[in-house]
Amino acid sequence: MASASRYSNVAILFHWVIAFLILGQIAGGLYMTGLSDDQQAERIELYQLHKSFGITILLLSLLRLGWRLTHKPPALPGGMKSWEMTLAKVTHISFYALMIGVPLGGWALVSASPFASSVPTYLFGVIPWPHLPFFEGIENRGALAEQISQVHGFFALTTLALFGLHIVAVMKHMFVDDDDLILRMLPHGTEK
Repeated sequence: MASASRYSNVAILFHWVIAFLILGQIAGGLYMTGLSDDQQAERIELYQLHKSFGITILLLSLLRLGWRLTHKPPALPGGMKSWEMTLAKVTHISFYALMIGVPLGGWALVSASPFASSVPTYLFGVIPWPHLPFFEGIENRGALAEQISQVHGFFALTTLALFGLHIVAVMKHMFVDDDDLILRMLPHGTEK
């Protein structure tokens, strides 16, 4: 497969690292929110890690978006139907919106929390991370944090559903269309 028909190594690295981090975040988020009250110490530790990985995803996603805007991706296969190309573009735009929006929502959640002043965020226990300033002076921060939490969780699960759609599309290209589309995003992809 010609190099012009593949994503760059940087784009491939961003894709796979962010994908694995997001899947880990969703699994970790579901696990930590399911912990009982007597597991409070473990929950706090997991929340700190969740915040750290969330900010990491946010920063990597912003870098990935910058890379994407300055480096043209390979063209979609010519045999794709117009609805498939439209769905592919909408899916990619949705992924970018979620990769940036979900971590921002998590940051807003932490910042709006009534515990924001008593539980500072340190990325990986080392780097202090500020809270967003817009929530100062809000009286019922607990209710606001709960609303943001619901939205954050909904869009995290939306990301998981979009992952599923993405995997189905990959399988379709591999087994129905029998094309090399998957090789564009695999490290060291080779032609069939």
